[in-house]
Amino acid sequence: MFTGIVTDIGTIAEATQQGDLRVRVATAYDTSEIDLGASISCSGVCLTVVDKAPGWVAFDVSGETISRTADRQWTAGRKLNLERALRLGDELGGHIVTGHVDGIGRVASIAEEGGSHRVTIAASHDIAPYVAPKGSVTVDGVSLTVNAVRDTAEGVEFDLNIIPHTAAVTTFGALEAGQAVNLEIDVLARYLQRMESLRGKA
Repeated sequence: MFTGIVTDIGTIAEATQQGDLRVRVATAYDTSEIDLGASISCSGVCLTVVDKAPGWVAFDVSGETISRTADRQWTAGRKLNLERALRLGDELGGHIVTGHVDGIGRVASIAEEGGSHRVTIAASHDIAPYVAPKGSVTVDGVSLTVNAVRDTAEGVEFDLNIIPHTAAVTTFGALEAGQAVNLEIDVLARYLQRMESLRGKA
């Protein structure tokens, strides 16, 4: 379980095929405090630490995970938003995030607004029912508030406000139009949709 508050930007130093894809991620975390088997969110994807040394941790990424995450996510040199798993007593600064990707979005546009940037994300019809103005969404592991929502022929577009601090401490400082991003819908929205679909069937 995570909060969507990024605590480090890691870099994939190496990606090698060893059955599954083994990725070694350079990090500023004190890896002596990270146990093998621990969970870390990597740009919104919950992965298990399988190896470590000072300055890096390694993960095995399955074919299923690769097929459900953003294009070129797992290549050497790629920057990743990192967050260690929530511990009892930690501050819940964002919202409840599971680290399971629900869909892939694309950055439709980026526009400067004051000192911040308005980022518009386009997503499929599958995501549309779960995105609401002032609701929460996780984009590449970052907890964000939705500013506006527009239904489109292809699915949905929604606007996000990226303040300078968020851009500085996440990979969003290098975000580009057309880039694929991992999306996780609010877990509460997922349960509400399920409850609504079963209403009247009992």
